Amino acid sequence: MVRITGEQRRRRLVVRQLALGVDRPGVPAATTPEEVTRRLVALHATEAPSVHLAVLARVPALGLDDVRDALFGRRSLVKVLAMRRTMFVVPRDLVPVVHAAASAPVAARLRTRLLKELATLPTDPVVDDPEALLAAAEAQVHAALGAGPLDGAELARAAPLLRTAFLPTTDKAWDVRRTMTSPLLSVLSAEGSVVRGEPRGAWSSPRHVWSPMSDWCPDGIPAMDEESARVELARAWLEAFGPATVADLRWWTGWNLGQARRAVAALPVREVEVEVGAPGGDPVVADGVMLRGADLDADLDPALDAVVAGHAALLPTLDPTTMGWTARDWYLGPHRAQIFDSAGNAGATVWWQGRVVGLWVVRPDGEVAWRLLEDVGSDGEAAVAAEAERLRGVLGGSTFTPGYTTPLYKELLAPA
Repeated sequence: MVRITGEQRRRRLVVRQLALGVDRPGVPAATTPEEVTRRLVALHATEAPSVHLAVLARVPALGLDDVRDALFGRRSLVKVLAMRRTMFVVPRDLVPVVHAAASAPVAARLRTRLLKELATLPTDPVVDDPEALLAAAEAQVHAALGAGPLDGAELARAAPLLRTAFLPTTDKAWDVRRTMTSPLLSVLSAEGSVVRGEPRGAWSSPRHVWSPMSDWCPDGIPAMDEESARVELARAWLEAFGPATVADLRWWTGWNLGQARRAVAALPVREVEVEVGAPGGDPVVADGVMLRGADLDADLDPALDAVVAGHAALLPTLDPTTMGWTARDWYLGPHRAQIFDSAGNAGATVWWQGRVVGLWVVRPDGEVAWRLLEDVGSDGEAAVAAEAERLRGVLGGSTFTPGYTTPLYKELLAPA
């Protein structure tokens, strides 16, 4: 059985996921946000800045306005609540696949949970008929959005049933009064009837608006068989992230093990061994798969040696590459505690030659500050410094507050 080494996987990661602005054998450089997104299948969109930063990190010729135009001008990229109940951005033509394979099952679970909470938790006002209330609230939301995009606060004023509140049942600090606005919008987003739209104010603002899905997909989301959609999503993921393990695919999609195995079994794959251990350590091997015909030799082309050897990147919070696999030691090394919070969310990372070597933040004064967690040599430090300076120039002094941090990030945020 063929073994794919950790070094080969890291090289493939640089070539196929990070240095997308560079030509490689048989594949021209990506030149648009749409091409970047397609090559990564989906971009994490829980935080508004992450989408822009993920694109800018991979294609230096692109800017903030290019990403905005793709999202909200051309509307060729769509925000969907999908895999693992997470907000993603996907190419518009991939929406039917992602919806059937991931969003619709998430929506069913979210709707069931919301109806159960309405039936069992204390509410203000008291809810006598949860299904009738939910149907009426949905109708109010769709009527309100028919007049134009609204943010959450505006929508709650225009659709008053959204202000139905769940009351605390304990004295825990986290158990507070909360309205139905957020959970219902999550249901409708996963069901594909509403879309998270452009932020109010700055490009990085968390205050986004909601719009009807018809603004992005005028004819609605085409129906697709769930099993067939899983196969197509697995194919796209393996093209971008393979070779990898079935456990990686299961985690990324949020499917159960049986669903992941059936999807892989329906594809033309070959079994391989993949090294999953940290760089420099003893080899740790797992059973993996890759699509038949995947051209690993192209990634090893000597013409790409200089690209891989000199590649530095500053990737944002929850970047699709940082979060792409569940077995991460082969590119993360010993830095998990410094990079990931207690819930498993990745902060902004510094990469060198296909592995995580540090972290970075944008300080309140617009400075891009970074810290290395290991020695990468003078060439590595110079490449990281140059990338930080490039990013500072692209951002033009704009700042944002990261949502996922560790104590080391908070320390780095403080002025020098």
